[in-house]
Amino acid sequence: MVRNQMVDKRSIARDWLTRYTGMPLEKFGDYILLTNFRDYMSRFANRFGCEIHGEDRPMQAATNSDGLTIVNFGIGSPNAATIMDLLTACMPECVLFLGKCGGLKDSTEIGHFILPIGAIRGEGTSDDYLPPLVPALPSFKLHKFVSQVLVEHGLEYRTGVVHTTNRRVWEHDEAFKDKLRDYSCNAIDMETATIFAVGHRNHIARGALLLVSDKPMTPDGVKTSRSDAAVSKNWSDIHLDIGIQSLTEIGEKGETIKHFTY
Repeated sequence: MVRNQMVDKRSIARDWLTRYTGMPLEKFGDYILLTNFRDYMSRFANRFGCEIHGEDRPMQAATNSDGLTIVNFGIGSPNAATIMDLLTACMPECVLFLGKCGGLKDSTEIGHFILPIGAIRGEGTSDDYLPPLVPALPSFKLHKFVSQVLVEHGLEYRTGVVHTTNRRVWEHDEAFKDKLRDYSCNAIDMETATIFAVGHRNHIARGALLLVSDKPMTPDGVKTSRSDAAVSKNWSDIHLDIGIQSLTEIGEKGETIKHFTY
Protein backbone atom coordinates (compact mmCIF):
# COMPACT_ATOMS: atom_id res chain seq x y z
CA MET A 1 0.00 0.00 0.00
CA VAL A 2 1.30 3.48 -0.95
CA ARG A 3 0.94 5.94 1.87
CA ASN A 4 0.09 9.62 1.40
CA GLN A 5 3.32 11.58 1.87
CA MET A 6 1.62 14.96 2.43
CA VAL A 7 2.44 15.24 6.10
CA ASP A 8 3.53 18.88 6.42
CA LYS A 9 1.40 22.01 6.08
CA ARG A 10 3.14 23.47 3.05
CA SER A 11 2.82 20.26 1.05
CA ILE A 12 -0.89 20.17 1.78
CA ALA A 13 -1.26 23.87 0.87
CA ARG A 14 0.57 23.37 -2.44
CA ASP A 15 -1.85 20.67 -3.45
CA TRP A 16 -4.99 22.36 -2.15
CA LEU A 17 -4.30 25.88 -3.49
CA THR A 18 -4.33 24.50 -7.02
CA ARG A 19 -7.29 22.24 -6.25
CA TYR A 20 -9.36 25.11 -4.82
CA THR A 21 -8.53 27.69 -7.51
CA GLY A 22 -7.72 25.64 -10.60
CA MET A 23 -4.62 27.79 -11.18
CA PRO A 24 -1.17 26.14 -11.33
CA LEU A 25 1.07 27.04 -8.42
CA GLU A 26 3.73 28.57 -10.66
CA LYS A 27 1.21 31.13 -11.94
CA PHE A 28 0.72 32.75 -8.53
CA GLY A 29 2.52 36.07 -8.19
CA ASP A 30 4.42 37.58 -5.28
CA TYR A 31 1.73 40.19 -4.65
CA ILE A 32 -1.85 39.10 -4.11
CA LEU A 33 -5.19 40.89 -3.99
CA LEU A 34 -7.96 39.09 -2.14
CA THR A 35 -11.62 39.76 -2.76
CA ASN A 36 -15.00 38.10 -2.37
CA PHE A 37 -16.63 39.61 -5.44
CA ARG A 38 -16.77 37.83 -8.77
CA ASP A 39 -17.17 41.12 -10.61
CA TYR A 40 -13.76 42.24 -9.29
CA MET A 41 -12.31 39.14 -10.94
CA SER A 42 -14.00 40.01 -14.24
CA ARG A 43 -12.87 43.64 -14.09
CA PHE A 44 -9.29 42.57 -13.36
CA ALA A 45 -9.25 39.99 -16.17
CA ASN A 46 -10.79 42.40 -18.69
CA ARG A 47 -8.34 45.13 -17.77
CA PHE A 48 -5.24 42.95 -18.20
CA GLY A 49 -6.49 40.40 -20.72
CA CYS A 50 -5.68 37.48 -18.44
CA GLU A 51 -7.42 34.17 -17.87
CA ILE A 52 -9.68 33.49 -14.89
CA HIS A 53 -8.97 30.06 -13.46
CA GLY A 54 -11.37 28.07 -11.33
CA GLU A 55 -14.78 28.99 -12.70
CA ASP A 56 -15.88 25.52 -11.58
CA ARG A 57 -13.97 25.64 -8.27
CA PRO A 58 -14.71 27.08 -4.81
CA MET A 59 -12.29 29.95 -5.53
CA GLN A 60 -11.18 31.78 -8.67
CA ALA A 61 -7.76 33.25 -9.44
CA ALA A 62 -6.04 35.27 -12.16
CA THR A 63 -2.55 36.73 -12.64
CA ASN A 64 -1.56 39.59 -14.93
CA SER A 65 1.66 39.92 -16.91
CA ASP A 66 3.30 41.87 -14.07
CA GLY A 67 2.84 38.97 -11.66
CA LEU A 68 -0.03 40.51 -9.70
CA THR A 69 -2.58 37.88 -8.66
CA ILE A 70 -6.19 38.30 -7.59
CA VAL A 71 -8.15 35.59 -5.76
CA ASN A 72 -11.88 35.46 -5.07
CA PHE A 73 -12.02 33.34 -1.90
CA GLY A 74 -15.72 33.63 -1.10
CA ILE A 75 -17.50 35.11 1.92
CA GLY A 76 -16.86 34.71 5.63
CA SER A 77 -14.08 34.12 8.10
CA PRO A 78 -13.68 30.33 7.51
CA ASN A 79 -12.99 31.00 3.82
CA ALA A 80 -10.64 33.85 4.76
CA ALA A 81 -8.68 31.51 7.03
CA THR A 82 -8.59 28.86 4.32
CA ILE A 83 -7.06 31.12 1.69
CA MET A 84 -4.52 32.56 4.14
CA ASP A 85 -3.49 29.00 4.99
CA LEU A 86 -3.34 27.93 1.34
CA LEU A 87 -1.19 30.94 0.39
CA THR A 88 1.62 29.47 2.48
CA ALA A 89 2.13 27.35 -0.63
CA CYS A 90 3.66 30.34 -2.41
CA MET A 91 4.45 32.67 0.53
CA PRO A 92 3.67 35.98 -1.23
CA GLU A 93 5.45 39.22 -0.40
CA CYS A 94 2.14 40.68 0.74
CA VAL A 95 -1.62 40.25 0.56
CA LEU A 96 -4.21 43.04 0.35
CA PHE A 97 -7.88 42.33 0.99
CA LEU A 98 -10.38 44.43 -0.97
CA GLY A 99 -13.65 44.01 0.88
CA LYS A 100 -16.85 45.83 1.77
CA CYS A 101 -17.94 46.76 5.27
CA GLY A 102 -20.78 48.37 7.16
CA GLY A 103 -20.04 51.83 8.52
CA LEU A 104 -20.82 52.21 12.23
CA LYS A 105 -19.98 55.90 12.79
CA ASP A 106 -22.20 58.84 11.85
CA SER A 107 -19.19 60.49 10.20
CA THR A 108 -18.61 57.52 7.90
CA GLU A 109 -20.49 57.70 4.62
CA ILE A 110 -21.23 55.14 1.93
CA GLY A 111 -18.38 55.24 -0.57
CA HIS A 112 -15.74 56.10 2.02
CA PHE A 113 -12.75 53.83 2.36
CA ILE A 114 -11.51 52.42 5.65
CA LEU A 115 -7.89 51.43 6.18
CA PRO A 116 -8.13 49.59 9.50
CA ILE A 117 -5.35 49.87 12.07
CA GLY A 118 -6.70 46.76 13.76
CA ALA A 119 -9.65 44.39 13.95
CA ILE A 120 -11.71 42.93 16.79
CA ARG A 121 -11.70 39.16 16.61
CA GLY A 122 -15.41 38.57 17.05
CA GLU A 123 -15.62 35.81 14.43
CA GLY A 124 -14.19 32.93 16.46
CA THR A 125 -12.25 31.42 13.56
CA SER A 126 -9.03 33.16 14.52
CA ASP A 127 -9.15 31.53 17.97
CA ASP A 128 -7.89 28.37 16.28
CA TYR A 129 -4.74 30.24 15.25
CA LEU A 130 -3.84 32.66 18.05
CA PRO A 131 -4.65 33.08 21.75
CA PRO A 132 -7.59 35.49 22.35
CA LEU A 133 -5.40 38.30 23.71
CA VAL A 134 -3.29 38.57 20.54
CA PRO A 135 -4.58 41.55 18.50
CA ALA A 136 -5.44 41.26 14.82
CA LEU A 137 -3.21 43.80 13.10
CA PRO A 138 -2.24 44.65 9.53
CA SER A 139 1.30 45.15 8.27
CA PHE A 140 1.97 48.85 8.80
CA LYS A 141 4.20 49.42 5.78
CA LEU A 142 1.64 47.97 3.39
CA HIS A 143 -1.05 50.29 4.74
CA LYS A 144 1.38 53.19 4.44
CA PHE A 145 1.61 52.53 0.69
CA VAL A 146 -2.15 52.21 0.32
CA SER A 147 -2.77 55.44 2.23
CA GLN A 148 -0.36 57.31 -0.06
CA VAL A 149 -2.23 56.07 -3.12
CA LEU A 150 -5.57 57.10 -1.60
CA VAL A 151 -4.22 60.59 -0.94
CA GLU A 152 -2.85 60.84 -4.48
CA HIS A 153 -6.35 60.16 -5.79
CA GLY A 154 -7.93 62.67 -3.40
CA LEU A 155 -10.13 60.00 -1.87
CA GLU A 156 -11.90 60.21 1.48
CA TYR A 157 -10.76 57.50 3.88
CA ARG A 158 -10.80 56.65 7.58
CA THR A 159 -8.52 54.72 9.89
CA GLY A 160 -9.76 52.90 12.97
CA VAL A 161 -10.89 49.48 14.10
CA VAL A 162 -13.21 47.06 12.30
CA HIS A 163 -15.25 44.44 14.13
CA THR A 164 -15.25 41.08 12.36
CA THR A 165 -18.19 38.78 13.03
CA ASN A 166 -19.53 35.46 11.78
CA ARG A 167 -23.08 36.71 12.14
CA ARG A 168 -25.38 37.50 9.28
CA VAL A 169 -28.77 39.20 9.70
CA TRP A 170 -27.87 40.85 13.00
CA GLU A 171 -29.32 44.24 12.10
CA HIS A 172 -32.50 43.50 14.09
CA ASP A 173 -30.56 42.58 17.26
CA GLU A 174 -30.45 45.69 19.46
CA ALA A 175 -28.34 44.00 22.15
CA PHE A 176 -25.67 43.16 19.58
CA LYS A 177 -25.81 46.70 18.21
CA ASP A 178 -25.33 48.09 21.73
CA LYS A 179 -22.17 46.00 22.02
CA LEU A 180 -20.89 47.43 18.75
CA ARG A 181 -21.45 50.94 20.11
CA ASP A 182 -19.52 50.05 23.27
CA TYR A 183 -16.64 48.70 21.19
CA SER A 184 -16.44 52.10 19.44
CA CYS A 185 -15.28 50.58 16.15
CA ASN A 186 -15.58 52.25 12.77
CA ALA A 187 -16.97 49.35 10.76
CA ILE A 188 -18.12 45.75 10.74
CA ASP A 189 -17.31 42.94 8.31
CA MET A 190 -16.85 39.16 8.18
CA GLU A 191 -13.21 38.64 7.10
CA THR A 192 -10.67 41.29 8.13
CA ALA A 193 -9.71 40.06 11.61
CA THR A 194 -9.30 36.53 10.29
CA ILE A 195 -7.02 37.66 7.46
CA PHE A 196 -4.90 39.70 9.88
CA ALA A 197 -4.66 36.96 12.52
CA VAL A 198 -4.03 34.02 10.19
CA GLY A 199 -1.61 36.13 8.17
CA HIS A 200 0.32 36.84 11.35
CA ARG A 201 0.28 33.17 12.31
CA ASN A 202 1.53 32.17 8.84
CA HIS A 203 4.14 34.93 8.55
CA ILE A 204 2.40 36.64 5.62
CA ALA A 205 2.35 40.44 5.37
CA ARG A 206 -1.28 41.52 5.04
CA GLY A 207 -3.62 44.50 4.87
CA ALA A 208 -7.17 45.48 4.04
CA LEU A 209 -8.83 48.31 2.16
CA LEU A 210 -12.53 48.28 2.96
CA LEU A 211 -15.28 50.08 1.05
CA VAL A 212 -18.22 51.28 3.15
CA SER A 213 -21.26 49.78 1.43
CA ASP A 214 -23.98 50.39 4.03
CA LYS A 215 -24.74 51.92 7.43
CA PRO A 216 -26.48 49.06 9.23
CA MET A 217 -27.02 50.72 12.60
CA THR A 218 -30.07 52.57 11.27
CA PRO A 219 -33.11 50.96 9.59
CA ASP A 220 -32.74 52.96 6.39
CA GLY A 221 -29.05 52.12 6.20
CA VAL A 222 -29.38 48.34 6.00
CA LYS A 223 -27.94 46.92 2.78
CA THR A 224 -30.33 45.81 0.05
CA SER A 225 -29.71 44.31 -3.37
CA ARG A 226 -30.48 47.68 -4.95
CA SER A 227 -28.23 49.71 -2.64
CA ASP A 228 -25.35 47.24 -3.01
CA ALA A 229 -25.62 47.39 -6.79
CA ALA A 230 -25.38 51.18 -6.62
CA VAL A 231 -22.25 50.97 -4.45
CA SER A 232 -20.62 48.55 -6.89
CA LYS A 233 -21.50 50.77 -9.85
CA ASN A 234 -20.14 53.94 -8.26
CA TRP A 235 -17.06 52.79 -6.33
CA SER A 236 -15.88 49.28 -7.18
CA ASP A 237 -13.68 50.41 -10.09
CA ILE A 238 -11.70 52.87 -7.98
CA HIS A 239 -11.55 50.33 -5.13
CA LEU A 240 -9.91 47.81 -7.43
CA ASP A 241 -7.72 50.49 -9.01
CA ILE A 242 -6.29 51.52 -5.63
CA GLY A 243 -5.46 47.91 -4.80
CA ILE A 244 -3.80 47.29 -8.16
CA GLN A 245 -1.78 50.50 -8.05
CA SER A 246 -0.65 49.95 -4.46
CA LEU A 247 0.68 46.43 -4.97
CA THR A 248 2.11 47.19 -8.41
CA GLU A 249 4.11 50.13 -7.06
CA ILE A 250 5.38 48.11 -4.12
CA GLY A 251 6.57 45.45 -6.54
CA GLU A 252 8.19 47.97 -8.87
CA LYS A 253 10.05 49.64 -6.03
CA GLY A 254 11.14 46.31 -4.58
CA GLU A 255 10.07 47.41 -1.12
CA THR A 256 10.23 44.95 1.75
CA ILE A 257 6.96 44.98 3.66
CA LYS A 258 8.18 43.04 6.67
CA HIS A 259 10.18 45.05 9.21
CA PHE A 260 11.39 42.02 11.12
CA THR A 261 12.10 38.31 10.86
CA TYR A 262 9.70 35.90 12.53
